Amino acid sequence: MQWAQSRVRAALLTGGRAFVLSFVSIAGSATLFVLSVLSITSVLLGVGLVTTPPLMEAVRKHADQRRRLAGSWSGIRIPVSYRPFPKDVRTGFTGQVERTVLLLKDPATWRDLRWLLLDMTAGYVLLVLTFALLVYPLEGLVLAAGLWRVFEDSTYWYGFVPVSSQATGLAAAALGVAVFVAGTWASRPLLRLHFVLARSALSPTQEELARRIDRLTETRHEAVDTAASELRRIERDLHDGAQARLVAMGMNLGTIEALVEKDPAQAKKLLAMARASSAEALTELRDLVRGIHPPVLAERGLGDAVKALALRMPIASEVTVELTGRAEAPVESAAYFAVSEALTNVVKHADADRVWVDLHHAEGTLRISVTDDGKGGALLGNGSGLSGIERRLGTFDGVLAVSSPAGGPTMVTMEIPCALS
Repeated sequence: MQWAQSRVRAALLTGGRAFVLSFVSIAGSATLFVLSVLSITSVLLGVGLVTTPPLMEAVRKHADQRRRLAGSWSGIRIPVSYRPFPKDVRTGFTGQVERTVLLLKDPATWRDLRWLLLDMTAGYVLLVLTFALLVYPLEGLVLAAGLWRVFEDSTYWYGFVPVSSQATGLAAAALGVAVFVAGTWASRPLLRLHFVLARSALSPTQEELARRIDRLTETRHEAVDTAASELRRIERDLHDGAQARLVAMGMNLGTIEALVEKDPAQAKKLLAMARASSAEALTELRDLVRGIHPPVLAERGLGDAVKALALRMPIASEVTVELTGRAEAPVESAAYFAVSEALTNVVKHADADRVWVDLHHAEGTLRISVTDDGKGGALLGNGSGLSGIERRLGTFDGVLAVSSPAGGPTMVTMEIPCALS
């Protein structure tokens, strides 16, 4: 009995979800499809150049919402494969034209439109069927309870049962119960089929997946090279810094042993030197550990760690953090050092008086922007600090965008796909 109650509750929950989603499907998808088609067809008239980018952004948010529901409600993962905008997209009308062209060249845009059409037709039918199998039986019960009397002078068809008497009303109720039982079994598969249909329309092709795998493979190799270089730097810092001081301190202690009875005054001087060397070695070791993984990052998270970075800036800084949880440790570390390098670039090259840092998480992506009021002209090229940030983010399938017109301001935007816990 308990098993049956659990199945009924699960079916009713699924039916309720399908009922709500059906309105989103028919209203949201249909509206966005019509507006998108009108916008794209009016590109040649110039109107579409203004309306297409914001409309496509709305379509992508609509599709991303369906991806999240597919994962949380049915365990179906629908990959996201939108092409990022190049770093050098201009602003103003020219930039609007570039964005429109890039959007229309992106295969994911046309997949989204195909999904909208599918969602407002076949997808909508599946959603209606999901909750209708649970709601339609109520009519059979109401007919058996006495509503059949309304149809004494005529025949009303409930399914395949002609209702015109109490007996046929009971037959309608029996059919309703059978439909409800079938609905409790079919509701979850039907909702899952709706999301499978969405996946078939939204998923990238094998060729696109292969290109993405190649890019991830390349960034992984770069990450290995970066890790090896970082290890060599740590070894060099240990050898030239703390290790050299510890060796010198050991030699001083050996000399002190020989002088402690013969020349106590000189032994005291050497002891003071050894004490100073030990303090400097400890400071260097702490700095080295902080460079590998800052304690504030491990203890208090990315937001507080970035605020601590900003406090050490020689120029005025402002940090805004909107994070509801913490990302995985490797992601936090990559984001922290990316921000650190971006702030270092501001101090070295921007000639800025103020810098703003904004961190927030939305739609499964950690977004960080570093903006300064400096002279601008920052370029993303080989050998620059920004290229190092791009490689660091690429390890996690992240992207970097730079907007830095001559005269400023400069905005460095970083995005890393991740979940917060």
